[in-house]
Amino acid sequence: QVQLAESGGGSVQTGGSLRLSCAASGSPYSINTMAWYRQTPVKQRDLVASITADGRTEYGNSVKGRFTISRENAKDTMFLQMNDLKPEDTAVYYCNVEEKNSAGRSVGWYWGQGTQVTVSS
Repeated sequence: QVQLAESGGGSVQTGGSLRLSCAASGSPYSINTMAWYRQTPVKQRDLVASITADGRTEYGNSVKGRFTISRENAKDTMFLQMNDLKPEDTAVYYCNVEEKNSAGRSVGWYWGQGTQVTVSS
């Protein structure tokens, strides 16, 4: 069972920055895709950014150019650098990781508990 430890959420003013971290542990296999999603009480959970083990990244349209996703494979840790934050970025941010076995088959997807990001105008 994979455990995810998220950190880095908080409150900032418009234009500020935050850095989120997500560390995965407990997997007997390998961690492939790692991603951040976000959700508000009135919106579904949407993809913010994702990164594969070989470094391929994908971003949601609303965060391109402002957010940067990265990872340290040796530590199964992912980061999300969020710059130029806007009130519409306010949400609970969830870490999501994919576990793959030695045959390359996906064997599980796991969610973190979420971390609140609040951007005030």
